[in-house]
Amino acid sequence: MLALLNLTKPRISLLFAITALAALLLEGSLSLTSLHLWMIVFSVFLVGGCANAFNQYFERDLDEKMIRTAQRRPLPLKKISPNQALVFTILIGILGLQLLYTWGGGFAFGLGLFTILFYSFFYTLYLKPKTPYNIVIGGVAGAMGPLIAWAAVQNTVSWEAWVLFLIIFMWTPPHFWALAIYYKEDYEKIGLPMLPVVKGVRATQVQILAYSVFLLPLSLLLTFSEKLGWFYLAVSFLVNIYFIKKAFDVYQSNTRQVAYRLFALSIGYLFILLLALMLDATVV
Repeated sequence: MLALLNLTKPRISLLFAITALAALLLEGSLSLTSLHLWMIVFSVFLVGGCANAFNQYFERDLDEKMIRTAQRRPLPLKKISPNQALVFTILIGILGLQLLYTWGGGFAFGLGLFTILFYSFFYTLYLKPKTPYNIVIGGVAGAMGPLIAWAAVQNTVSWEAWVLFLIIFMWTPPHFWALAIYYKEDYEKIGLPMLPVVKGVRATQVQILAYSVFLLPLSLLLTFSEKLGWFYLAVSFLVNIYFIKKAFDVYQSNTRQVAYRLFALSIGYLFILLLALMLDATVV
C-alpha cells in the first residue's frame, strides 16, 4: 500500500492540493468546515497523484539508471509491477476526475483532465527528453491547482487564481533547476537535456536568480485582493527577500550543496507563502 502511495509522489501531490486549498480560502465561498471544500481539495490531490504516477510509470526505465530515483521509487525497487502501477494510476485518475466533476462541475473537470494529460503525456513523453526548458513549459501542469479549485466553486477563473497560477509557475524553475544542478551528472548519464547539462551551470544560476526576483512583485500583486491585508503583505515581502538572497547565494557559489539547499528551501518558501495567504484570508 505504501508503494502505491509513493507512486503518487505524495509530498508533491499534497503541495499541489494545498495550492488548491489556498485558492478556495481566498475565494471565500466555502468554509474550512465544509465537506464541499475538502472534497475539491481531495479530488485535486488525486488528479496530481495520477499525473505523478503516470510520470513514474513512463519513466521507470530511466529511474533505474539514476542515483536519485533508483533507491527511492517503487517501480525501480520492484515493490510493485508496472501493470499494478498502471491500473492504480488509471483508477485514481478516474476517481479524482469523477469527484471533481461531482463537486466542481464540468469546467473544473476539464482543467483536471488537461492537467493529467499535459503532465503525463506532453511533458513526460515529449518535452522532458527534447528541450532544456522542459521544466518551464511543464510547470503549467504543476500550477493548475488554484485554477481547478476556483473553477470548481465559481465556474470561472478570477485574476487572483491566475496570479496564484503564475506564482507557482515562476517558482517551479528555481525549485527544479537547483535540484538539476545538484544531480547534473545523473542527468548527463541518462541523456536528459536539463538546463545545467545543455546550457551549463552558470547559465542555470542566472536563470534561477531571475525567476526568484520576479516572484517578489508577483506575490505582492495578491495584496490587491480584498481578502488579504498587512499580514500577507509583510510575510510575502520577507519570505521573498529571503528566497532571493538564497538564490543569489546559488548565483555566487560553485558548490552543488548550496544549490541543493535552495531546492529544499524552496518548498518551505512556497508553503509559508500559501500559509500566510490562508491565514490572512480566514483568520487575521
